[in-house]
Amino acid sequence: MLQTPNSAHRAILLLIFVLGTVCARSFGTDWLIDPTPFTARITQISGGKEIELHNGLVRRVIQVQPNAATVAFDNPATGESLLRSVRSEARVTLNGTAFDVGGLPGQPIHNYLDPKWLSRLTSSPAAFQFGGVRIGKTEPRFSWHQHREWLTDDPPWPPPGASVTLSFVAPSNSPSAQVEVHYEIYDGFPLLSKWLTVRNDSSQLIRLNSVTVEQLAVVEPESIVDGGITNFRATYRNLEVFSDYSFGGNMSENADGPAVHWKPDPLYTTQVHYERQTPCLLECSPPLGPDVELAPGQSFESFRVFELVHDGSDRERRGLAVRRAYRTLAPWVQENPILMHVRSAKPEAVKQAIDQCAEVGFEMVILTFGSGFDIENEKPEYLEELKSLATYAGAKGIVLGGYSLLASRSINLESDAVNPKTGKPGGARFENSPCLCSAWGEDYFRKLHQFFEKTGCLVLEHDGSYPGDVCASTNHPGHRGLTDSQWKQWKLISGFYQWCRTRGVYLNVPDWYYLTGSSKCAMGYRESNWSLPRDQQEVIERQNIFDGTWEKTPSMGWMFVPLTEYQGGGAAATIEPLKDHLPHYEARLADLFGAGVQACYRGPRLYDCDETKAVVKKWVGFYKQHRAILGSDIIHLRRPDSRDWDGWLHVNPKLPERALAIFYNPLEQPINRRLRLPLYYSGLTDEALAHYENGLTQSLHLARDYSAEVNVTIPARGRTWISIRDAK
Repeated sequence: MLQTPNSAHRAILLLIFVLGTVCARSFGTDWLIDPTPFTARITQISGGKEIELHNGLVRRVIQVQPNAATVAFDNPATGESLLRSVRSEARVTLNGTAFDVGGLPGQPIHNYLDPKWLSRLTSSPAAFQFGGVRIGKTEPRFSWHQHREWLTDDPPWPPPGASVTLSFVAPSNSPSAQVEVHYEIYDGFPLLSKWLTVRNDSSQLIRLNSVTVEQLAVVEPESIVDGGITNFRATYRNLEVFSDYSFGGNMSENADGPAVHWKPDPLYTTQVHYERQTPCLLECSPPLGPDVELAPGQSFESFRVFELVHDGSDRERRGLAVRRAYRTLAPWVQENPILMHVRSAKPEAVKQAIDQCAEVGFEMVILTFGSGFDIENEKPEYLEELKSLATYAGAKGIVLGGYSLLASRSINLESDAVNPKTGKPGGARFENSPCLCSAWGEDYFRKLHQFFEKTGCLVLEHDGSYPGDVCASTNHPGHRGLTDSQWKQWKLISGFYQWCRTRGVYLNVPDWYYLTGSSKCAMGYRESNWSLPRDQQEVIERQNIFDGTWEKTPSMGWMFVPLTEYQGGGAAATIEPLKDHLPHYEARLADLFGAGVQACYRGPRLYDCDETKAVVKKWVGFYKQHRAILGSDIIHLRRPDSRDWDGWLHVNPKLPERALAIFYNPLEQPINRRLRLPLYYSGLTDEALAHYENGLTQSLHLARDYSAEVNVTIPARGRTWISIRDAK
């Protein structure tokens, strides 16, 4: 996106930009710049025959006669209809029999949905029947204790918007149960959420074998005649779906969505694909279970599905929409404390780390892996020692906590997850893993609760969090067998994370648990790369940040700075002694703080002399001075490749400091460039004022594509930055 004036492709790129993002500004307010006009509402229309969820950016209509089903799913901003066929609102399997929840069968073909057909659709007597509607406001999924000093914003909780609940009564051939389908639509962006509850209204036990929370027959965004569904390009699909039922031991949204399935549609016999395998049927259901037993009067609540409507295929704009969704649905991901990993849990080493953190402005100390910290140690004297250290840290403005390994280890034959193929432990996501619902697992979480209640520590780095392993044991107290094992383990760990969030316990979790309370997972890196020579680490670090922030905000991903030798590499890879490699240490600090990304600085100390301390304080001070804009969205300028400059642009139309660009130079000679900054998402329109790192200022005139040209001089093996404000 960032081009030099002499680029041969500049005219084409400008035309694409004008026809894309500028159109949003020209023909109406762009919600990514000003979301305030888009207020969510839910109304009964068509004489009460339909319920409309609408906020100007997404519209969903549910017809409720002769039964309830979604009959429209639209993007009002573009006029695009995403729905091509009517399906049931949900599905449940009770005592081994599957039932549709709502639904209006009778559509003649499934390529498109003609409104004239709606009055001819029928209701199946075997389906759950619509029974009533309640309209209200959004409610918090769980309580959130805010660390306001770590936030770059003061987001509302819950996200403001509107909610609707549709109730359904059981057909005559079903156990006596009530199903409620819940929707929320949010102010300010094109997002809906959906979940369901099932209540046993009978006098007998009901077994809920499976649930499908969502079923949508979506318009296919491209036509593929031959080949497998792997040829389908999901980036063209303007409906992005994710869920809080996410795990997998991975660190990206797409990898950790086991409940979201895009499938071929067996009813769509008139599609273009010869083998009828186009993945255009969305179904959201657990891969296994939940297979829970409901006693009379007992209720079950499902996971939640979130549906984000995109208005184009531009990667940056789609990424901005995803990041806005996570900041809104999980505002704790914006908490971004500056943290250190101390390698020793001995009290004198911990106090030294706390003292140094307080001196340079760090905000958190984590007793890291290999430090000797043991969160499972419940001896009173040990808990008292940690309480004393937490009190010492708190008095200096530092939050203290520690590391715990969960899934990627073996406990014993009685406690490990049992492989259904072998009847023995082994074959889990990390080969061996304890079952969270074993007696050991339940006791482990008891110890974690006790640790935080008794010590006052307020951070947990939970490595190897539950990655979705199943367990075929029939002897564990927390689940019956294989079919309920995944659901019960997810409920246990997500409930614990939500409890942590209510107490203000900060969570570093290397998995996609944001929507259940985690604040941060890894940005995405290979640990062995920190054994490479130092100059190579600098470029790779910036590549990791550049790549990781397409789907994460800067605050959502941690990086890693091993100050001492880590996994080899010797002296060429090691920063300690810090004073001997101060230019490299400063480069790492500038990389990270310039991106608004926090790293785990792992070592015994942050500085070893006054000169080193001054460099650390300089970059901590830079980050805190510009914390709000550095925690805002990143626009990707040029990916690091060690051939020329690289950098990124932070933007936020709500701040006085609308943008901050930072440029890095990996070369051995200075770089002088006249570069074009894309300022559209900063909200600036005509004039701006650039403040250079060296104190100079420059008036900027924005071109028709909302970009502006700046003159940049980047010192050899150095960096520079420009802050941009409205000229008014």
